[in-house]
Amino acid sequence: MAVNQALLREAQATGPTRVPVARPRLPSAEAVFPYLQKIDDAGWYSNFGPLLTEFEARLAGRFPAGTEVVTVTNATQALTLTLMAMDLPVGGYVVMPAWTFVATAHAVVQAGLRPWFADVDPDSWMLRPEAVTGLTADVREQVVAVLPVSAFGAPADLAAWRAFRDETGVPVLVDAAAAFDTLDDAALPAVVSLHATKVLGIGEGGFLATRDAALALKVRQLTTFGFQDSRESQVAATNAKLSEYAAAVGLAGLDAWPADRFRFLRAAQHLRISLIGQPEVRFQDGWGSDWATSVCTVGLPEGAAGPVAEALHRQGVDTRQWWGLGCHMSPAFTGCARGDLRYTDRLAGSVIGLPFSIDLDAAETARIANALQQALASL
Repeated sequence: MAVNQALLREAQATGPTRVPVARPRLPSAEAVFPYLQKIDDAGWYSNFGPLLTEFEARLAGRFPAGTEVVTVTNATQALTLTLMAMDLPVGGYVVMPAWTFVATAHAVVQAGLRPWFADVDPDSWMLRPEAVTGLTADVREQVVAVLPVSAFGAPADLAAWRAFRDETGVPVLVDAAAAFDTLDDAALPAVVSLHATKVLGIGEGGFLATRDAALALKVRQLTTFGFQDSRESQVAATNAKLSEYAAAVGLAGLDAWPADRFRFLRAAQHLRISLIGQPEVRFQDGWGSDWATSVCTVGLPEGAAGPVAEALHRQGVDTRQWWGLGCHMSPAFTGCARGDLRYTDRLAGSVIGLPFSIDLDAAETARIANALQQALASL
């Protein structure tokens, strides 16, 4: 597909300004201000005040009736505390994809458990139940939970994981950090990130969504010094509450979400259209049409990620390998147990994050498409 040369010339005329791989945007001061006034009026700043209560209720309203939401200081802590609340045998294996961000593995380790890195499906980039049921008997005996990850916000196959849990009795916790838009079922406990880089960001934050009221209560207790209906610590815990100020940003973000979602999808569609003549660029299924997320991660020909990233960098277009070479390759986790990771290794060499943001404009889109077209042609 021919690049719009007028837009390209306009971009080039601005000089050497780079196209950043991400440009996070939180609610404006103007949007947050009415909620800050409510904080001043109430004189309630933390410890489950009226704004946080409203924020959690509105988040829970996005799920079927009976869902409970527990907010936490960040999604990593939410994963850690939920694993702890599940009362899993200390030192047991938690099967998780090697193709994920390191926070997933950090949560497992901090909960006193051991990651078992499994391979992912080469098409969806996500863990499948067969990767767990296919483990050898001696490994399966040590598996105490499974932690599938919603890859870059794509919808995970929750029905398959519910069936796995029901058939095997092995608990499943979903790392849905980037899946604010797609997660609509809390039959399996799931954790969503509210980091500034996500489609609904509050700076730092996250939440657990679950239909298990007992689990929600345990996680809540672990976020607040082990208190439960008294000022006495009932269990060893931490302080991981969100403040009223964080809730104010979250409420402003929810107010704007319908319009923001449309803008994310519109930006994604423009980028997809600009690359329609590049069949070797593979978008995640449904990205930008069925679901919204804050990053654009594409598959390229095997082994092309490094050379393409270098070529784009020379043209002023930034990229990112969001998950590096795979979580298992980080020094903190190189000693962890793992299976055959052939597909993860292939993805590490072929997946790249392109610039994307809610306000990605036409000139930037043209620069990205042109640079990527030239980079692929030079392979």
